[in-house]
Amino acid sequence: MREVSEPVGPPWERPLAGSFEQLVVESELLADNPLGDPARRPLYLYGSPGAGPGSPVVFMLQGYTGQLDIWLARKAFEPTVIERLDAMFAAGDCPPAVAVFLDAWTSLGGSQFLNSTGTGRYADYICDEVVPFVEERCATGPRGVAGHSSGGYGAMVLSMLRPNVFSAFASHAGDALFECCYQRDFPLVARTLRDHFDGSLDVLLARVREADPFDFARFGTPLSIYAMAAAYSPDPAGGVQLPFEISTGRLVDEVWAKWLEHDPVRMASRHADALRAMRTIYLDAGRRDEYFLDLGTQAFARELDTLGVEHTLELFDGGHGGIAYRYPGAIRELVVALAG
Repeated sequence: MREVSEPVGPPWERPLAGSFEQLVVESELLADNPLGDPARRPLYLYGSPGAGPGSPVVFMLQGYTGQLDIWLARKAFEPTVIERLDAMFAAGDCPPAVAVFLDAWTSLGGSQFLNSTGTGRYADYICDEVVPFVEERCATGPRGVAGHSSGGYGAMVLSMLRPNVFSAFASHAGDALFECCYQRDFPLVARTLRDHFDGSLDVLLARVREADPFDFARFGTPLSIYAMAAAYSPDPAGGVQLPFEISTGRLVDEVWAKWLEHDPVRMASRHADALRAMRTIYLDAGRRDEYFLDLGTQAFARELDTLGVEHTLELFDGGHGGIAYRYPGAIRELVVALAG
């Protein structure tokens, strides 16, 4: 055996036709956030062959619990997401563009890409720090945003809240129609907190911090509901307000109403002008999505129909995970619209 200097090559490493940079940025807006999470974050920049000043740019948002390096993860017999996008651009199937992979992770697993007193100013971090940083560094043109699951939620909501920043979006099974994707977990979480965590959120968080390895079957659902509450219904006095009673699972109507205010299905009519201003909207979900986000996607699409907003909706045979192969088609639709 001998050492060689050439790249190892596929399947371990597929040379890219475009450029890829892994940067580290320091956020002023995330400094002193309520969770004490790092203000220093990774940021990935991909430039396709031919990308240059004025090229469209798509910002990619990861799902709940996803740290940024998940985009580099390789599943057996498959390319990474970066490699998938690069192959699409190298084949000439899409106009040149830049893709930005940004990090909005929190120690609760995610921020929902919102500003919240429970997590921090993540919407502002994205729109007022990351976007201008990329624009200055890469001289990019019109902007779109895309993501899966919580990332798809972020794509929908940021586009509605900040249409001056994003003018196209793609959502792969984004969180929507909260009574289908969240409410069904409330009785389960109430029972789990009662039986395993002394009915206490503080006990839950303490045991999560101590857990090694992290048992998602035990901690995943209660922690995710806590994280959603930190985004949608933070307690002004600290911590969160749950939308149900821990002792009974009964809905707390006034808190549940706060959650529904953040539901894209309910938000759509309040942001109709922003949605009509989008250059394109792409939605998809698997018909067997375990969180019923195919129904949420259809409900959001129906609201768009009611508002007269053009969009693309595709339902496919699949579940919630393992859908990275869907990303290039959505990115292509965004880039073509932004470049037009």
